[in-house]
Amino acid sequence: MAAFLLGAVLLIVQPQIVPSRPAINSKAETSSQSVQRELLKKTSQKNDFKENIHSNGSCRQLPQTIIIGVRKGGTRALLEMLSLHPDIAAAESEVHFFDWEDHYRNGLQWYINQMPFSYPHQITVEKTPAYFTSPEVPERVHNMNQSMRLLLILRDPSERVLSDYTQVFYNHMQKHKPYPSIEQFLIKDGELNVDYKAINRSLYYIHMQNWLKYFPLDRIHIVDGDKLIKDPFPEIEKVERFLKLSPQINASNFYFNKTKGFYCLRDSGRERCLHESKGRAHPQVDTRLLEKLHEYFHEPNKKFFELVGRTFDWH
Repeated sequence: MAAFLLGAVLLIVQPQIVPSRPAINSKAETSSQSVQRELLKKTSQKNDFKENIHSNGSCRQLPQTIIIGVRKGGTRALLEMLSLHPDIAAAESEVHFFDWEDHYRNGLQWYINQMPFSYPHQITVEKTPAYFTSPEVPERVHNMNQSMRLLLILRDPSERVLSDYTQVFYNHMQKHKPYPSIEQFLIKDGELNVDYKAINRSLYYIHMQNWLKYFPLDRIHIVDGDKLIKDPFPEIEKVERFLKLSPQINASNFYFNKTKGFYCLRDSGRERCLHESKGRAHPQVDTRLLEKLHEYFHEPNKKFFELVGRTFDWH
């Protein structure tokens, strides 16, 4: 009896072991949490961070939405239009965190430092068009936040190829450097040069397959870039709904600038247009060459439509 009482006393006095966190997380952290911790730890060890909290109550935070591409699809226009919404805080420049190794090695704290100050009710957005076609990016974004909402803006693949060339051409012209004609890129040994990088970037279904390995289709909203140019408001309405934003952007926020030939923005009485580098005229291309380009993209486009369960008005 004495032994029994002694045992009971010891049982009561013995301190209870309480798990430091809920049992559901006691086995292991998710891959996303582990990667974030490692990247933050790496950055903190370097002491390579700055104050991210502002006295007005705003702070820098990881983006909840990323415009992942596509290059020359209208990403800048999309970001500018989305910024009309008061609940959006957008990074000013392309960050290239997930696709440039020297940036990615800096860790998540460096990434946070590139973000704008935002309030708790706002959604932070960054856009880097190269993300869509970079093979390693989907997994890296997923490791950071598997619930990320992604925006992808696409346009007719053939038109995107011509815009891709046009941008590089003008960049060379501004530096007074010669640049070959588009025919020299598109034609090789009398046939369409399918190794041309601009063509590869327009093979949407290949890159989309990679993203769908990590994100379900309902986490990726595809904006029709061609419709955004012709009539932007309906496309922006869809983006608002996808991001679960209150409807704040109106048709009155857009007006057609006849001089520039595309829509500009009107915000609180202030009017602004995209940079003059946007909307440049494409080079004149032989009709037969354009037909070859359209024919080449026919099958890849069909595969993309089947992949996303949606069709677009492309050649």
